Amino acid sequence: MDHGRLIVCERSGQWAAALRRELADAGLRVWETRSLADAWEALAATPAAFLVLELLGANAEPLLGRMAWLGRDFPRSRAAVVASRRLAAYESLAREAGAVHFACSLRHLAPLARMIVRHLAELPPPQQTLLERIWASLPWGGD
Repeated sequence: MDHGRLIVCERSGQWAAALRRELADAGLRVWETRSLADAWEALAATPAAFLVLELLGANAEPLLGRMAWLGRDFPRSRAAVVASRRLAAYESLAREAGAVHFACSLRHLAPLARMIVRHLAELPPPQQTLLERIWASLPWGGD
């Protein structure tokens, strides 16, 4: 299981590209999915992930419905919602469903990027067996 990851679920790839630019100095990898089912599958592999979910008119109900269960099913994860400006009225619904952030502009992602970095940095280190700890501490780095 991965320690933590950033999962971006969107159709076009534009939000992931913008986040990659914003997070360039942090060195975080962005995992992209194109469907909610794929995003939840990736989340199951990394239950403490940070999700960035694109809200579209057609997916509003399933997206917000799944987000409402996020805290129960994956309590260590966090989710933010991104959308076009025409869907800005959904912000209060997204926040009520559990979104920690809502963004409608590709140019104003700095606050979201800071949240992502902070969330992933605050995760406890992954559990290692005694053998893994010994191997990692060897001078040649355990490679």
